[in-house]
Amino acid sequence: MNNLASQQIHNHQGITDTEFTQFQSLIYDKAGISLSEVKKTLVVSRLTRRLRHFNFASFSQYYQYVTDLNNSAEMQIMVDLLTTNETYFFREEKHFEFLSREILSKHKANRTLRVWSAACSRGQEPYSLAMVLADKLGIDADWKITATDISSQVLNYARRGLYPLDEAKQIPSPLLNKWCLKGVRSQQGSFLIDQKIRQHIEFKNLNLIGSWPDNGIYSVIFLRNVMIYFDTETKRKLVDRLLNRLQPGGYLIVGHSESLNQITDRVKTIRPSIYQLKND
Repeated sequence: MNNLASQQIHNHQGITDTEFTQFQSLIYDKAGISLSEVKKTLVVSRLTRRLRHFNFASFSQYYQYVTDLNNSAEMQIMVDLLTTNETYFFREEKHFEFLSREILSKHKANRTLRVWSAACSRGQEPYSLAMVLADKLGIDADWKITATDISSQVLNYARRGLYPLDEAKQIPSPLLNKWCLKGVRSQQGSFLIDQKIRQHIEFKNLNLIGSWPDNGIYSVIFLRNVMIYFDTETKRKLVDRLLNRLQPGGYLIVGHSESLNQITDRVKTIRPSIYQLKND
């Protein structure tokens, strides 16, 4: 790539309105995500290295390449780059407190508890959930977590259960000491989630607006800080599908900045961002 082209794509002026509209439509079609104008910088910053990789001088060239049916692997990379969100252990900790005090305290030991982390990113959410379940119900109790994400890249990261040591500070000390192993020698500076925790979690690739396998019914579904990227109609369709996977009286937990008001009348609000499926 010549220096001029390289300089152009360092800022959002390097992407034309037409090119940005193309990527807006593409990511909406593939992932249901609505990118506003303010996301131009994000699109440029995340896709620039792919343009460099192929020595493309414009986003139009990359768009033509990524939409070619022969380049499905690159389409997955593009989706990974534009849908991956930052998260951390025990994010929005009040949700985990509610899970422990209100939901798990009422759980009957003779029933399997199934939890779905529906946008698990790099795994911090399902591992946080697993630590709470192990602490409250016991590591040998009958509970399972399904963790899904559209990004195959972050799922591969999550399956390893290996994180930089500075992320450990977000984990409550008793749980950290019980379920995390500090890396030594070649793994120094990192920590590993205990295998006993990891064996309760199944990581799967899933597009929330695509087709879903029949994974059964869940007691609790976490879908946090994802719907802020969806338009109202996409939210309605997604929430309806999620509620069809909840057992009567089950819980759907969304991000603190999200709400199901005017999205569905099938739930009752327990607390802001915590909803319970009504019994029919």
